[in-house]
Amino acid sequence: MGRVRAEDPTVCGVTAAIAVIDGKWKTALLWLLESSSRRPGELRRELPGLSEKVLTQALREMETDGLVHREVLDVLPLKTVYSLTEFGMDLSKALAPVSDWGYRRLDVLAAQQSGTEHGDS
Repeated sequence: MGRVRAEDPTVCGVTAAIAVIDGKWKTALLWLLESSSRRPGELRRELPGLSEKVLTQALREMETDGLVHREVLDVLPLKTVYSLTEFGMDLSKALAPVSDWGYRRLDVLAAQQSGTEHGDS
C-alpha cells in the first residue's frame, strides 16, 4: 500500500489506518513504544533483524504520520529518544482487538495443524 494512497481522502478508514502501519516493523515498533520511550539502539536490540536504515525510515514515516515523537536530548553525545504521541497511543489501543483476533486465529491454525478442530475438546 503506497504512501500516496494513505493520504487519499477518498479511501475507507481501514485502508487509511493500515497504510500508516504497513510494513514488517511498524506494528512491532508501536507495541514497544506503547510501554515506554526508547532510544534507537534499544529498539534495534529488541527487534533482531531490523537494520538501522529500515528502523530510521520506519520511525521517520511514523513521525510524519503523527504516531511518534522524536526528542533530541541536549547532552553530549546527543541522544535521540522516541515515544508514542497521543495519536499513536490511540492507534495502539484501536489495534488491541485486532491483536486479540490474530491470537485467536493462531490458536485455530495450531489446532488444525495438530489435527483437532477449533472448539473440540
